Formats: sequence, C-alpha cells, structure tokens
Amino acid sequence: MDKASETLQIAAAGLRAQASRMRIIAENVANADSTGRTPEDNPYQRQIPVFDAELNREIGARMVRMNDVRLDDSEFRMVYEPGHPAADGEGYVRYPNVSSLIEMMDMRDAQRSYEANLTMVEGTRRMLERTLDLLRR
Repeated sequence: MDKASETLQIAAAGLRAQASRMRIIAENVANADSTGRTPEDNPYQRQIPVFDAELNREIGARMVRMNDVRLDDSEFRMVYEPGHPAADGEGYVRYPNVSSLIEMMDMRDAQRSYEANLTMVEGTRRMLERTLDLLRR
C-alpha cells in the first residue's frame, strides 16, 4: 500500500473519531436542561467519549477510534423550583451535570481536530493530482 493511501486511511479514522465526539457533545448540549419527570427520576447524565489507538496491521500504523462512551459521575445541578413536577420535598430539581461552557470548548477542540484531519486529506489529494499531472506530461 502506498503512503498516500495510508495517510488517507489515518486521516479518515481521525475524521470518524472527531465526528463521533461532536455527536456526543451535541447530545450533551441538547439535553443540558432535561430533568426527570418525578423527584425520583434522574436527569440526563453527561456522556464522555472514550478513545483508543487501534493497530491497523495492513498499514502498520495506530489509528484513533472511539472505543466507548462513559457517563460522567459528577454531581447533578440542584435548582430551587418548588412548582416543578420533579421537585423534591425541599423544592429542588436535579438538572443534568452538563456545563454548556465546557461542551462548547470541547466542541471547538473537536472541530479543530476534525479540520486538521480534513486538511491532511485535502493536502494528500492535491499531491496526488500533481503527481498525475506530472505523469501526463
């Protein structure tokens, strides 16, 4: 297998991993204000993507992939809302342990990583086009 193909495979793995990461972040943001229906119900719990490096024996390189999604075990936010159906006996409602600020920072980081992999794909494509142009002459 040639180097250009290997580069494309590695970059594609990075693109897939970051796209999965952005999907998890989007789910977290979408559920940031979801509560349980009753005081006993837990609200949405923040998800955290878990990555690992997988050896691709065909090209002899380690490639990133999303291995799992785990739940964030930090405390839920407690908000005083005595009229809410999910309020406990003291009037507090449990809200998800999602911080929109943290999710937006994570999203920006994922976007940058995605863009870096996309730049690698585009650069490799341009090099292949130049090679083909040279061979045609």
